Amino acid sequence: MDPITLAVVGNALSGIAEEMSAALIRTAYSPNIKERRDCSSAVFTPGGDLVAQAENIPVHLGAMPFSVRAALEAFSDWEPGDVAILNDPFRGGAHLPDITFVAPAFHGGELIGFVAVRAHHADVGGMTPGSLPATASEIYQEGLRIPPVKLWKNGELDRDLLALILANVRTPWEREGDLRAQRAAIETGIRRLSELAEKVGVKELSATEQELLAHAERRMRAAIRAVPVGTYGFEDYLDEGIAVCLKLDVRGDGIVLDFSGSSLQGELPVNAPFAVTASAVFFALKAALDPELPPNAGTWRPIRIVAPEGTVVNAVPPAAVGGGNLELSQRIVDVVLGALARALPGRIPAASQGTMNNLTIGGINPETGEPYTFYETIGGGMGARPDRDGLDGVHIHMTNTLNTPVEALELAYPLRVERYELRDGSRGKGKYRGGMGIRRDIRVLGHRAVVSLLADRRTRGPWGLEGGGPGAPGEDYLIMDGEERRIPAKVTVEVPPDGIVSIRTPGGGGYGTQKPTPPMDPKSNITNPEFNTLRRGSFILEAP
Repeated sequence: MDPITLAVVGNALSGIAEEMSAALIRTAYSPNIKERRDCSSAVFTPGGDLVAQAENIPVHLGAMPFSVRAALEAFSDWEPGDVAILNDPFRGGAHLPDITFVAPAFHGGELIGFVAVRAHHADVGGMTPGSLPATASEIYQEGLRIPPVKLWKNGELDRDLLALILANVRTPWEREGDLRAQRAAIETGIRRLSELAEKVGVKELSATEQELLAHAERRMRAAIRAVPVGTYGFEDYLDEGIAVCLKLDVRGDGIVLDFSGSSLQGELPVNAPFAVTASAVFFALKAALDPELPPNAGTWRPIRIVAPEGTVVNAVPPAAVGGGNLELSQRIVDVVLGALARALPGRIPAASQGTMNNLTIGGINPETGEPYTFYETIGGGMGARPDRDGLDGVHIHMTNTLNTPVEALELAYPLRVERYELRDGSRGKGKYRGGMGIRRDIRVLGHRAVVSLLADRRTRGPWGLEGGGPGAPGEDYLIMDGEERRIPAKVTVEVPPDGIVSIRTPGGGGYGTQKPTPPMDPKSNITNPEFNTLRRGSFILEAP
């Protein structure tokens, strides 16, 4: 196929996904979507293959094809104006707060593809505000579970179904606003995909999509062939000793990832459905082998995943899975990168913070008398790279969100940010240092609030590579009357008025053996002879 046409149409499809996300962010009600951008969009072929996606949340995008497949299995009678909704983790979802919309796109009466958007809703019911209870032992405690159902049929809203959903959440006005924002994003995608089909033709669009998938497959196979043939093992753990074990087997232009030996699913809410495990694998392989790979279904064809049912990497009902999407997904990335570090020394960074530091706060707003739910993830240290330090205070790997700006947080909720700073001393040591973690202290104003924390890397810091030291573990405190009380990383607590929740996130691991600092030459400002220039502002001082 003409490479120019391929590039133009491929970028047009990606642009459709990007515009869908922009529409969702502009029209959403909740700060979690409109400020933190905790949402994702993608475009699919008529057969349900992922063909393009926006650069959104890795854990959403890798799992979204499973949701589209579940919707296509549930319905064969798609018509214009239909929109399916689902969040069931055991039918293509990730965890209950992530609600996915799937809709067909038609042009001239012919089905030309599907569009999908996923957004993290700040509450979907369950035993605690924010729907991420750290004490949940089964999915029924985590919120409302929605199988694939049509919320719109022929363009008509099923008001009874919407009423059922809104009756089971704490903030129905916000949820309805976010759901309608997802519908707006869907309509944007349908319109743009139809316009593209009008420009290039329906048959030409389909042929181009198939070539995009084939091109991505060829590139991934070429990237795998650059990895030495062999079997590489790695294992890592959550704080509670829950193991993620991997045997990575490289066979020519294919790769098998076998998670046999990982812990059995348990009562903690950190079990991952298979879609989440696949999502983490896809992200880690793409990031390590070829970051510029087109992220579509063709890229994943050379990859086979073995994940035994009933384990933490392929949980089955009634397992609680709220933190599997958030915390276990990060550990899966760590073990994939750890195995690749043995196959490709000098190319893989040290471990990053390895947690999303999920924080939910909810209660009754004393100013309005209405319930509120606040959710965010908090950044931390990036692992040092083979040639430079890790970044400070950033969201890492499976989360790609922004922070909640202090101004937006304090405007929307009865909360106040008391401290927000980089965490000194949290870097992993080495030739190149890991990034610093974050300290974020939030005060509850004038009411009692329920706080849930789902975090990890509190007992063991992120590992270093090639002699680099580990990053500092995270710490969490409840501060009342100036007194700090350490709280567990997975906990639900009640915080009294004026109590402060203090989250202190891990630093990244270091890379390489640390070299001693050379003594200062009294005749020069140059302290390291390896560098021949010093940069100060816009001036360059040449070394003697």
